[in-house]
Amino acid sequence: MNAAEATLAIAERLLDPQRVIETAPSYGVATLADGLPGTALLHARLSAVDSVFATAARAHWDAAVVRAATGPAQGAGIFGTFGGLTASLVLGSPYLSDPDVTAAATARSVRWLSAHAVKIAAYHAESVRAGGSGTSWHVYDTISGLSGIGRILLAARAGGHGSAEPGLVAALTAMTTMLTDNGVALPGWWVPTDQHPPVVAARLDPGGAADTGLSHGVAGPLAFLALAQSAGYSVAGQTTAIRDAVGWLDRWRIDDHGWPNHVTGQELAAGAVAQRSGRRVAWCYGVPGIARSLLHAAHALRDDDLGQAARADLARLGTQNANWDAVGPTLCHGYSGVARCTADVDRDVAECAAAAVMQSVDHDRPFVVAHVEHGVRHDSPGYLTGAAGVALTLSEVAGLPSHSASTLWDAPLLIA
Repeated sequence: MNAAEATLAIAERLLDPQRVIETAPSYGVATLADGLPGTALLHARLSAVDSVFATAARAHWDAAVVRAATGPAQGAGIFGTFGGLTASLVLGSPYLSDPDVTAAATARSVRWLSAHAVKIAAYHAESVRAGGSGTSWHVYDTISGLSGIGRILLAARAGGHGSAEPGLVAALTAMTTMLTDNGVALPGWWVPTDQHPPVVAARLDPGGAADTGLSHGVAGPLAFLALAQSAGYSVAGQTTAIRDAVGWLDRWRIDDHGWPNHVTGQELAAGAVAQRSGRRVAWCYGVPGIARSLLHAAHALRDDDLGQAARADLARLGTQNANWDAVGPTLCHGYSGVARCTADVDRDVAECAAAAVMQSVDHDRPFVVAHVEHGVRHDSPGYLTGAAGVALTLSEVAGLPSHSASTLWDAPLLIA
């Protein structure tokens, strides 16, 4: 079986939205991370292959709207319910032969997301004025905060949605403020221990932590600011903020294998970071995501040396593949994420990651591929840790045709 056949096999098993509803986690049925918005985006991407996928995309969007309206909303960002539906519509609609069929729904969703970004940014500004230190993941990160939200608003603005601009400017302003080095010991994205999720807090000292990765760390807002600047959208101080974030990552790099997942408050105070275990080769944490963010920064700053260094980081993965700690085939912390981070940078690494994805293909699984978490396989349909994200990755590996889209489907990952 080749990548094209695997893509279509996965997509065909995901055609019926009811099957997604029955197999996605109950809390995630209407989210981009786990449910219908992600499978809708897959079918939209494949709509140029066969019109059956265009029909499926609309059915999955319709089902997502019903579930969102009747169930509790999950998540404040673009991988949640309303933000996830917006991201799916903004990115998926251009893949259709007739994007106008979703125009009204997309416009409404963009207006909502823009207003949501303004509210989060206002909350952050008030916290800064009050002298608060640190910033919650739910304010800034790619998964639940302004980095991911801002990236989708940037895509919406590129697609002609003027209503995206207030939220986009608000997100740029907030993230510029957060990343700018004001000479204090704690960076703007430092999070107190008690504001981390319990499973993370249990591993931290009382001094909190500043994360590095693309999912929850400084690499997310850095990528967002850099992508926006390269697209012609910037606010006062944005270039300085980009440079400051690049400098911080350079300061806390451990070795050729990359960065720690986080720097604790005690380490920030001491000026030195300890060697520790933690994911090193994934989209979420580690070299693939951080180097991709630095590559965006290099483009925004027109810094050839930074660009060469980021490409070298990605290429170096090819000599370390025996020790990769990516797990399973999915996007978040699996081989699909590595493949997407390296796809247009280092062919050898991308092909190695894609081959690892293909090794996970198993026709006896309900969706052909399974997500792996702590050694346990889960048959998940979604985008972030499920089959839809794997199929989207393999669709690019296979070069399956698509209608032209100004922003690629992996924009929620801050890759495109």
